[in-house]
Amino acid sequence: MEYRYAAIPAVAGGLMLTLLLWWAGAGADALQLDGATGVLGIETDAALRSWLYPWAYDPYAGALADGSAVSTSGGSHYLGLHHTAMQIRFVAVFVFYAAGALLLVRRIPAERGRVRPALLALWAWGLVAGTLAVTVSSPWLIAAGGRGSYRFLPHLAGLSSSGRTVLVPLALAAAVWTVFVTRLALKHAEPQPRGDVPARVALVAATVGTAVVAVSVVVLSYQENAARIQTAFTGEGFLSEPGDLLRQWLVLSAWSGPAGGPIGDWLLVRLGDVLLLTVVWCALRWLPGVLTRVSVPAMAAGAVCAVVLGLLARHLVRVAVVDGSWNYRGVLQAASGLGDGTSAAVLWGTLAGVAAAVTLRMSGRGMAAPGSGGPGSLVPGLAGGPGSGGLPGPASTGNLPSAADGPVPDGPAGARDGGQPRPGGRSQSGGQPRPGEQPPPR
Repeated sequence: MEYRYAAIPAVAGGLMLTLLLWWAGAGADALQLDGATGVLGIETDAALRSWLYPWAYDPYAGALADGSAVSTSGGSHYLGLHHTAMQIRFVAVFVFYAAGALLLVRRIPAERGRVRPALLALWAWGLVAGTLAVTVSSPWLIAAGGRGSYRFLPHLAGLSSSGRTVLVPLALAAAVWTVFVTRLALKHAEPQPRGDVPARVALVAATVGTAVVAVSVVVLSYQENAARIQTAFTGEGFLSEPGDLLRQWLVLSAWSGPAGGPIGDWLLVRLGDVLLLTVVWCALRWLPGVLTRVSVPAMAAGAVCAVVLGLLARHLVRVAVVDGSWNYRGVLQAASGLGDGTSAAVLWGTLAGVAAAVTLRMSGRGMAAPGSGGPGSLVPGLAGGPGSGGLPGPASTGNLPSAADGPVPDGPAGARDGGQPRPGGRSQSGGQPRPGEQPPPR
């Protein structure tokens, strides 16, 4: 899909997500009305504040959420920093979403047979764009609180993990809008090609990418290893106490041994992690066949989206199977956990996608035997000619004659006739002799 077609839905989706988040933040002012707490309840009011205030342009609302604004003699200066932070946040949401959607829409166009994967990928990418926007704008909010140099990294970790719950439904709405605009842009376009990757190569690549994600889920998420990450690095001065930020970007789960409890309950809790790795493996297995061209950026973005979707699926399974609490309080707690682990998903999804792409390249070359033109000699999209980008392989030689076909005449006649001689030297054109030949006796 050309850039001129992909840019329109990418920009439209970015604007939609930005406007929806701005609208959600503006709605936080309603929580300041008299009697709002009495009508909604204390727990509901507190949950809505934690969901909406990270996107509120009003500095007073933000102060109630995370203490980012304080009343000082230089209050106008801190107010300006807060407004700058929110402007950066909304601009960053648009830029991150539009950039990622441009890549995804080009490689996974929302045409027939690709609407579902395109919708899921754009939904997950909306959550990634919001998380990155909150992260890059958090330093200005910390400075607006008047304590920019005090425990900067712990405050950065706390602020960058906020505002994800409201991103989940709004990112879904933006993804639906992006897919709709993409369908309109592709209304008169021809169907886009699909990658033709051998099944064995795709299986190996998906396994390698999933193993990369499993390093975080299984190894780093173990309680003792996570504690070492938390305490191993102390830092000094401005970069002191980086443990919270490191865990946020390195750890995708949290687990420990049964510790004397029922093994069945322990396995039930681990079911969510198994589901996460299963979603990642299936996505990486099908991704090369969905992409119009297999490339490292496309595989990395697709893997990030796969990890985010796996985290959402794991959270829903844990709420439904493990917690099993569907009362009002349980629903609020379940909703508050949506989007957890997105920062680590960006890191490990990128590494998994790059590893899968490199595996596709190396496995494709390994299957290409010298002089063979079999299906394993190409892995489209990683290098080579236009459109396909396949790995360079031997050209197809067509149907070559074998020794059992008899002698092959020289010249163009043999090539034109597929290597089969014709009785009497006649050609296909009505029995007329070829140039330089004597007509057969009658």
